[in-house]
Amino acid sequence: MIEIFQLGFMQRALVAGIFIAALCALFSVFVVLKRLSFIGVGISHSAFGGVALGFLLGINPTITAILFAGATALLIGFVNRQGRLHEDTAIGIFFALNMALGILFIGLSRSYNVDLFGYLFGNILAITRGDVVLVLIVAPVIFAVILSLFKELLFLSFDEEVARVSGVAVSPVYYFFLLAMAVTIVIAIKLIGIVLVSALLVIPAAAARQFTTNYRGLALCSVGIGVVSTVAGLFLSCWLNLASGATIVLFAGVLFCVSLLYVRLRGI
Repeated sequence: MIEIFQLGFMQRALVAGIFIAALCALFSVFVVLKRLSFIGVGISHSAFGGVALGFLLGINPTITAILFAGATALLIGFVNRQGRLHEDTAIGIFFALNMALGILFIGLSRSYNVDLFGYLFGNILAITRGDVVLVLIVAPVIFAVILSLFKELLFLSFDEEVARVSGVAVSPVYYFFLLAMAVTIVIAIKLIGIVLVSALLVIPAAAARQFTTNYRGLALCSVGIGVVSTVAGLFLSCWLNLASGATIVLFAGVLFCVSLLYVRLRGI
């Protein structure tokens, strides 16, 4: 079974998967604390419209997906702040609009594209050297910036007014957070799929929160759970001949159930 990891596609999937899982798990800390669990669903499905447009126009779907997801993330933030609507309402609006656009673009293409459905459900065989290079360039940069803004993002997660009074540039940090999450979701899509990528933005921190209340510990534990879920999920998917994206998410779900059992047994 170990021989499978000597294959090029599996090595690429592991490298990309570890970086993506760590980044998604770090974002999940603030998603859970700020109660934005639905935002991953909204942004990831908005990327579907971008992917479909890329196939329709015959250009790299990753580029159009980043543009769509980034624009949607910024619009969600803008509507939330300027339109007097909560994030969940804005997410629901743009989620539906972008899915409708994606379906429209598929209809206009008048052709069945297997690669498009690879984006929907994830496909480790679709991970190319170019994808790995993109992940290795983008993920460490976003990870480093999010860590540098860790205290500010914690402020925003609990009380924006206190953060503003404390001198935090609330709006720029908030918009950067949404935009960085959108880029992260797009680069994660090929491994885990549009349908399942939102799970990695919620489950790791939700499970980690059962083990610790220290926020730095929460971030470390969340990243660890995300990485373990990805590596174990990839291994099990090859061993049992299962869909990789679904296996990764299900393994993360198992770890979440274990965390609940831990809390139950400890009487916390």
